[in-house]
Amino acid sequence: MRTFSLALRNLLRNRRRSLTTLLAMVVGLTAILLFGGYRSNIIYGIESGFIQASGHLQIQHQNYYLEGGDNPTAYGIHDYQQIIAAIKQDSVLAPLLTVVTPTLQLGGLAGNFSAGVSRSVMASGVVPDERQQMERWNDYHLFSYVHPLLLTGTTPDSVVIGEGVARKLKLCHVLRIADCVQTDDVVAATGAAAPDDIAALSALEETASVKETGTRIEMLAATSHGAPNVASLSVVAARNMGIKALDDIYLAMHLSQAQKLIYGSAQPQVTAIQVQLHHTSQIPAARARLQAIIGEQFASQPLEVLDFKVLNPMYGQTAQFMNSMFGFIATLIAVIVLFTIGNTMSTAVVERTVEIGTLRAMGLRRAGLRALFLCEGLLLALMGAVAGVTSALLIAWLINHSGLSWTPPGYSYAYLILVRVWEDPVLLIGSVLGLIGVTVISAWWPANRASKLMIVDALRHV
Repeated sequence: MRTFSLALRNLLRNRRRSLTTLLAMVVGLTAILLFGGYRSNIIYGIESGFIQASGHLQIQHQNYYLEGGDNPTAYGIHDYQQIIAAIKQDSVLAPLLTVVTPTLQLGGLAGNFSAGVSRSVMASGVVPDERQQMERWNDYHLFSYVHPLLLTGTTPDSVVIGEGVARKLKLCHVLRIADCVQTDDVVAATGAAAPDDIAALSALEETASVKETGTRIEMLAATSHGAPNVASLSVVAARNMGIKALDDIYLAMHLSQAQKLIYGSAQPQVTAIQVQLHHTSQIPAARARLQAIIGEQFASQPLEVLDFKVLNPMYGQTAQFMNSMFGFIATLIAVIVLFTIGNTMSTAVVERTVEIGTLRAMGLRRAGLRALFLCEGLLLALMGAVAGVTSALLIAWLINHSGLSWTPPGYSYAYLILVRVWEDPVLLIGSVLGLIGVTVISAWWPANRASKLMIVDALRHV
């Protein structure tokens, strides 16, 4: 305790130099925490978006991820209801689960023939209630940009399309989409009728109860036998998907309608079973148990379990980029702080050379002298940590309540600029410990040099 008291008094002897050093530490720690908090918000936000859309884990037919995107019928999962029941009834998995839901991905051609336009789409057959529950996952308590799917409680032929699809199918005005720029260069004044073969197939799918309701489009897809099939669909809403490339092809429909379009009266299948957990940290345990269940009870099907990082390579690429940027900035600031503190402590050693000799002559051992200078550095680190964390929290609060936003490359709407400092304890504790470590290391070299000074040389130093 006496050593810390002497160290504090020594720091106060030269307030200007100590304050300058402390300011450098505060600025450095604040910068690291703010950028780290911004990085955490981006990474957690992307992770939450992917988990809300596709779950933590997916059970798929082997090689579907690599080869089956354009041929879902060749990689379908049959008896998927039994697989889902086995997962939900498993005593190990049940406490970990939030949602287990099937999905069917298919491609096709959507057309608004009253306007004489059509375009390719990628459709998702989903269970609306379960999909809505998945989209409520928010383990990191982030600001959510998810728009409700709006398929819950609708008729089986209802669909939700991306705003880009709505624009290309000339449905902006009908669906009352704000800020939807729709070109009219290909729209005929009276509209064009659907081709006879498509109209005939579409008529078979319509029912009297829904024939005149909603905004009708037709979707053409290939059945599991390779024959064309058309469904007449009612567009209930358009959804901004955030990413323009996805927004221009997105279509969501009821799973039963998607299965009817692809399999007809044959046994329905799905392309994936999505498993959403309470926490991302539960993925290893859940994956191991899922693989065991598949191997023991459903070995007749070649199935595999993939996590959201494999299914969404963009997550890993973004996280790697943000982590490398954070590491570079943190290293740069650490080097600056290291040399600043080292210069401060070296100057103190030179100025107090006679004092060091006197202390050594009075019986202070080298270890005690080294501890004195290390305590001075440690006190600087503790004061810098407290001031830096306080400064970072204050600036983060101001940023989070400023309403500032930006539009990331490839996205179609702006995201708020948010910084997670207090909400990321790993970042907070790691940055503080890093600052203390850098300070102690930078103080050790001058302290060690001071402890090795000869008493006689120190006393006659001018």
